[in-house]
Amino acid sequence: VIIRKYIIIIKFLIKSKILNNQKKGYRIVNKTELVAVVAQKAGLTKADSAKAVDAILEAVSETLASNEEVRIAGFGTFSVAHRKATTGRNPRTGEELQIAASNLPKFKPGKTLKDSVNK
Repeated sequence: VIIRKYIIIIKFLIKSKILNNQKKGYRIVNKTELVAVVAQKAGLTKADSAKAVDAILEAVSETLASNEEVRIAGFGTFSVAHRKATTGRNPRTGEELQIAASNLPKFKPGKTLKDSVNK
């Protein structure tokens, strides 16, 4: 039930100006501005919308940390990409280095988000 509320908020973000490139002039939006838009679009106080944004980010982080995907229809999919261990070189000395395996968060936008950005 709580996740459904958060999905509704994310769908508001898809339709908001934040996720659109405003006439090809790109703008960076920080967390405070995101909270303000969520508050306005969802009819919440800024404190409640801050809790909602924090909860969404925390839920996505925890899910990815447990090596699972987060799929939000129309928005996109958050997943974990696995990098295997490789051998690299120090550019100064030419010495070989072992680069450890790692996991990286990955995002694949959904069709609705792509269409919204390309209007």
